[in-house]
Amino acid sequence: MNSTRKTKIFIATMMLIGIGTAGYAAFASHAPHTYLALGVLALAATTSRMKVKLPGINGNMSVNLPFLLTAAINLSAVEALVITCISTTVQCWPRKNANFNPQQMAFNLSMMAFASSSASLIFHSVSHSTTLGQSSPLGLVFATLALFLGQTAPVAGIVAVTEGRSAGSIWLNLAQLSFPYYIVGAGVTSMVQAMTSHLGWGLTLAVFPVMFVIHRSYRLYFSAMAESLRPEVLIRAAGAGA
Repeated sequence: MNSTRKTKIFIATMMLIGIGTAGYAAFASHAPHTYLALGVLALAATTSRMKVKLPGINGNMSVNLPFLLTAAINLSAVEALVITCISTTVQCWPRKNANFNPQQMAFNLSMMAFASSSASLIFHSVSHSTTLGQSSPLGLVFATLALFLGQTAPVAGIVAVTEGRSAGSIWLNLAQLSFPYYIVGAGVTSMVQAMTSHLGWGLTLAVFPVMFVIHRSYRLYFSAMAESLRPEVLIRAAGAGA
């Protein structure tokens, strides 16, 4: 089976998983929070275009994670799903003079629908457990892990299928690069949650400068890493150490 057919099968499978998980999340949804949802949507869509190129992997990382987590833990599953799909569409929409790739869009939407729905379902399940009580911190941890695995595992899988590489090694590399950001994202999400509970949802806008600083820091860090991995740089380094 050639790589093109494998890729199509993988994307179709991801679409079925995404639709199934999103459908169940919609069925198990909770009460709506219209104004908070609109505020989080604006922030998630805006920051979705603030992307960082991951070195050694054909992919990008967006800095809208805290707002997707905020949607998963503070809003209904339907609201979180809508916010995730809209911000993913904005993130993946091609820039000027770039070609639209429907397969890539379908895969990204399906992957993010699955990851967001899973995070929302797991958070609400943990937080409303009769044995654990209102365990929001623990729920946030599990929701972050669900979003992390729901995004990184499918990306590693599609890269492995299209490039003929080992999915395990790709995922490990991707996890090492992105996991610290998920920890930061969980921390920012916790801060947003505290601000929303005590000061009102409008002050979540104050988090935007924080995300801009994080975006700039990651871009500088990964740019320096990518520069150090260039063949000519490695050759010079080897020659200097000889």
